[in-house]
Amino acid sequence: MSFNYRHAILGVLVSLLTFSCVPRKRIAYFQGIENLQNTDINFKPVTFKPNDILSITVSAANLESVIPFNLMVLSRPLTSSREMMSSTNTQEVGYLVDHTGKINFPVLGEIHVEGLNSKELRNLLTERLEEYIKDPIVNVRIMNFTISILGEVTRPGTFTISGERVALPEALGLAGDMTIFGRRDNVLVVREIGGKKQYEFLDLRDSNALNSDFYYLQQHDVVYVEPNSAQRQGSSFNRNAPVYVSMASLLLSVLVIIFR
Repeated sequence: MSFNYRHAILGVLVSLLTFSCVPRKRIAYFQGIENLQNTDINFKPVTFKPNDILSITVSAANLESVIPFNLMVLSRPLTSSREMMSSTNTQEVGYLVDHTGKINFPVLGEIHVEGLNSKELRNLLTERLEEYIKDPIVNVRIMNFTISILGEVTRPGTFTISGERVALPEALGLAGDMTIFGRRDNVLVVREIGGKKQYEFLDLRDSNALNSDFYYLQQHDVVYVEPNSAQRQGSSFNRNAPVYVSMASLLLSVLVIIFR
């Protein structure tokens, strides 16, 4: 009787050790990166799409001349043009890119922006505004640059990006990184290009993922981390299985002591 209980305990311990040891090749990111030398950055400037909200501010030496070209919501009545241009007294509002890819800009009217990036739109507006303003300075950015991270990550959700350049590992970092149950070899990125959905599966264990067009994310991209086979099986069993195994091990130890 004692012999059988001891063998049962040994079997439980071996099982726990087996499941707790995960090979490095299954979880380490960018393996073989030492073989990639002088890899070119495969970043493409973000281009505007319908439903983007753009922040466009125009400034110049003559502040009064740019007032008609700036959208703003006043927080209180203002008494001077300089005070009107102060960010402490105004609330930023944006230009919505409509379904035709256009925005309605003060004085200039409708401007087609779909497919342009920030630099291209800045140059276009600067050229148009020179008819009205001396030496205009134009700043453009996307106000609603968001990405969604779903699946086996610590904090799934939708995140707002302050700039226009975010790599996939940075995005996963915002979500607290993948859990140990996430498949690092099959990360899905879904993107809308020209009104059509496109996607790619990336193996983040392989350093060649750095060369993918989907390594740098675009606005409104969706990232999905698939659960591994152990997690899929565990979901049909119970997430508390490790606790039950520990309790069973403790119970076997007590029985060995009692029946020794």
